[in-house]
Amino acid sequence: MRLALVGFGHEANTFAPSAATLAAWRLAGILEGEEIRDRHERSESILAGYFGYAAEDPAAEVVPLAYSWITPTGASTAEAFEHLTGLMLARLRDQGPWDGVLLPQHGAAVADGHPDADGEFLRRVRAAVGPDVPIGVTLDLHANISRQLVEHADVVTVYQTNPHVDAREQGLACARLLARTIRGEIRPVLALAQLPLAAGILRMGTGQEPMRGLLALAREQERRPGVLSVSLVEGFPYADVAEMGMSVVAVADADPALAADAARTVAAATWERRAEFVGTAPGTEEAMRQAGAAADGADGPVLVLDMGDNVGGGSPGDSTHVLHAARRLGVKGVAQCVYDPAVALSCAAAGVGARVDLTVGGKVDDRHGEPFPIRGEVIAVTDGRFEDTTATHAGARVFDLGTSAGVRTDDGFLLALHSRPEGTWSRLQFSTLGIDPAAVPIIVAKGVHAPRAAFEPIASRLIWADTPGSTSADPSVFEFGHRRRPMYPFEPAARFDPESVR
Repeated sequence: MRLALVGFGHEANTFAPSAATLAAWRLAGILEGEEIRDRHERSESILAGYFGYAAEDPAAEVVPLAYSWITPTGASTAEAFEHLTGLMLARLRDQGPWDGVLLPQHGAAVADGHPDADGEFLRRVRAAVGPDVPIGVTLDLHANISRQLVEHADVVTVYQTNPHVDAREQGLACARLLARTIRGEIRPVLALAQLPLAAGILRMGTGQEPMRGLLALAREQERRPGVLSVSLVEGFPYADVAEMGMSVVAVADADPALAADAARTVAAATWERRAEFVGTAPGTEEAMRQAGAAADGADGPVLVLDMGDNVGGGSPGDSTHVLHAARRLGVKGVAQCVYDPAVALSCAAAGVGARVDLTVGGKVDDRHGEPFPIRGEVIAVTDGRFEDTTATHAGARVFDLGTSAGVRTDDGFLLALHSRPEGTWSRLQFSTLGIDPAAVPIIVAKGVHAPRAAFEPIASRLIWADTPGSTSADPSVFEFGHRRRPMYPFEPAARFDPESVR
């Protein structure tokens, strides 16, 4: 059983300041052949799940062809999208025939000319392999799932945790279902329920309500005879596309009515709880006041989640709003990662022990703050490469943040400066730069839920800060031109008809 592994991961924030150019994709890494296995087989990612299936089934061979993943940013350029898909389809055609195809997509990709980039890629893959080769796809929980994607796939599985700690599990589940399909043991059929509901990013934690209870209902549906998989999908609210919003995907064995009923049941329950998907958080200064008070005598660092500069949602990673607020309020002992390649390189050139007088961050655009002036000492310099074997968001294991430097400022800030943007997903982003994250009073993390996998185990308290930026917690600050209307909460009178599910 030859299974092709090919695909790309991109969560596109159409409000972000930077596009995903071909140069940006190449910098992120367009992997081919065995280098995909070398990078991902030992991780906890979707791809590790695919490779894991081959390890448990001696009759199966997973053949890695081409794969790329880019840190969330703006939409891909047409050039980048055509290059990526062209390369992947060429490898798919040249190295076939295949018994099945495994696609590790994100599900919220957008490209110039193709607002439903994942669905368009599925359409092209289907055209390349024909109607009889089963296709399995594994998606991120923040996918904006289109009917086009579902129509061209045979199996769809989706992360069901946020922070995402089940990527490998969902990849493995997809591969198992695909293999059963190839062997003729099952005949999967899919149903999609698209809810006119944009979930607030604050309410997307799967360990809390309303997601916890709704996911329990999805698991109940999976225990029904003939139901193979049910996924409640949160969607990605920072994409101005028609598919934006929550959805439910159900897979059943040769029974379209059963798949539709399972999807309908979970979707209707989700819609009934729609008001619970609206959340608020304190503004920047109030969040830092709370952090300063909570850090006094706390058993572990206070984790402040900088929502407006959520790199995992497409923000640039160089916001300084929290740093300026901490300085104004006299809050001490703040550790934060900042994307600033020029300053990181300058500190590296100066060397460990050097005194520096610089301005950090606030340079990508004016939404993310003014540059933050610092005076201090360089305490560490690295190439930004490390491997983290502990729990991280989406099972990431190998990191490359480019030339990086740790700086201790004279007024008590501890800054991890990186040459590549990255969400605050690993404690090693600090510890490799001479900053012990477990020993600092306050950690400012670029993210909303993603940093929790690594940092919640050491944190004494979590505080979400509704900071300005490309990933603001307040959806009303964004001007949508292509989303569905009416949609809750933008239009409170929006309605959902469960009988529309098919």
